[in-house]
Amino acid sequence: MRAAVLHGTAGSMLLTALVVAPAAGQPAWHDPAGSAEMRGTAVAAGRAAAAGVHFGKCAKEQDAPGSLQCGTVTVPLDYAHPGGRKIKLTVSRVKATGKDAKNSKRKVPRQGALVYNPGGPGASGMDFPLIGFLPEWQRIAAAYDLVGYAPRGVDRSAPLSCQDPKRFLKAPSQAPTFPSESYKKERIAEAKAYARGCAERSGSALRHYTSLNNARDLDVLRAALGEPKLNFMGASYGTYFGALYATLFPSHVRRMVFDSAVNPDPDLIWYRNNLDQSVAFEHRWADFRAWVAKHDDVYGLGATPEEVLHSYERVRAQLAASPAGGKVGPAQLQGAFLEAGYYDDYWPQRAMALSAYLKGDPKPLVEQAGPFPEAAAELENGTAVYTAVECNDASWPTDWRTWDRDNTRLARVAPFETWDNVWMNLPCAYWPVPRQKPLDVRTLPGALPPTLILAAERDAATPYEGARELQRRLSGSVLVTEKEAGTHGIGGGPNQCVNGYLDAYLLEGRLPARRTGCAPHAEPKAVAPGDHSKSEGSSGSEESSGNSASAKDSEDSQHTADSKTTRQAP
Repeated sequence: MRAAVLHGTAGSMLLTALVVAPAAGQPAWHDPAGSAEMRGTAVAAGRAAAAGVHFGKCAKEQDAPGSLQCGTVTVPLDYAHPGGRKIKLTVSRVKATGKDAKNSKRKVPRQGALVYNPGGPGASGMDFPLIGFLPEWQRIAAAYDLVGYAPRGVDRSAPLSCQDPKRFLKAPSQAPTFPSESYKKERIAEAKAYARGCAERSGSALRHYTSLNNARDLDVLRAALGEPKLNFMGASYGTYFGALYATLFPSHVRRMVFDSAVNPDPDLIWYRNNLDQSVAFEHRWADFRAWVAKHDDVYGLGATPEEVLHSYERVRAQLAASPAGGKVGPAQLQGAFLEAGYYDDYWPQRAMALSAYLKGDPKPLVEQAGPFPEAAAELENGTAVYTAVECNDASWPTDWRTWDRDNTRLARVAPFETWDNVWMNLPCAYWPVPRQKPLDVRTLPGALPPTLILAAERDAATPYEGARELQRRLSGSVLVTEKEAGTHGIGGGPNQCVNGYLDAYLLEGRLPARRTGCAPHAEPKAVAPGDHSKSEGSSGSEESSGNSASAKDSEDSQHTADSKTTRQAP
């Protein structure tokens, strides 16, 4: 999703009512779609438990090491009618190794399956099980089957589409920080056409791609895997429907990790969350520029954040007049630097590309920011799912004047991301199917086993307040904060303190005090222009990130078609 702050008009959303303490297996809160969906989930889970998952070989391109297994799980399109149309979700697995990384003679007991979702909406977790080969994940991979899957609508799981992928990537394109009225009219027309395309290409199925159905699908997947209790780790948007799952099925939970949490407050889903996200990206953009200024001796982009901004704006203006390589304009530039707001290991390469361009070498910028036609179908699919889920999940302002007012105000203080965020989400103003009311995420004391929340204090994609709000709503949860850091998705990354808490929880069920902090991971090292020995996304440090979220979810939420990047729902 994207996020933001203005409290102008996000529309008040009715909260579901608290009910009496649930019996085992029952939700602590009413399912807003009604009891028919809960009964349908139970029916579907029963069928899945009986059928199981028949794992076999994966497509060759998915299985480089040769250990990944793939299968499918059948779920209802509409949980109110579990006997109606079915769809299949693709699932991947690497079995628990049982090997102690430090003592080859010691056998590690299996603790079940750990299901992972990387975010989005629109991201696939099919490659996740391969992360067990990284050192940071080997202890967890020894004890758990690592399970990934493509949520409904994604990849081969009843894929959604809203427009021809050949028309999806437009490059070069503009991205005015303060758009004119004529430009706004163009983007409004595009948003209306995109919303119509979603309905035309998906038909009546479109309304069933929601976060609540993602949570229900997760319970069916749990049953199909033969797991009486769910072990789940969600990053970014994965934390949101994970929180919905915890609210609906608290007695089905064994262990849950929420990494970089979306703010689940129903009043913020999703319009105001996107406003908050734009504010947070402005702060992270300032962090990046401060880092570049600190390395002025390497990049020559300016000795202060303001001077670095001036260098960026010079490049932006030149690209508006003459796109680099004929395909990198201001929108592509903004998309590439937005990625740096997600992950600081992009900082050296982005700064190097900017510096090289100003010195007459556009090649690094074209390589990093140029469109990738071969990825058009995947990006179009991810963006379609992102749009459908967020538009279906909640009410959005339907009057353009509301969007224009709120974001014009916001762009005065947070210009970097604000309008790009608007264009990403504007189809929701013209959405052609009924909206839902967000579930009031909350659990009663003792209903949910203790859960772990991980968050970086300066995360832009999912601002830190979201983690604090989630902790307030999930009784018994514990928040671990990476202080003064802003990488999106910190579990299994370069911070050994964070990883220690993750391992202790997943492997031993141990949690620290209610709120615990870790010092930030090391800043990335500068890479000089002309040094192409460092691969894209490398921090230049000896520690590789190993970050589960930066192993490209979908981003975090898919980015706009124009800027060809990835976003994550807040």
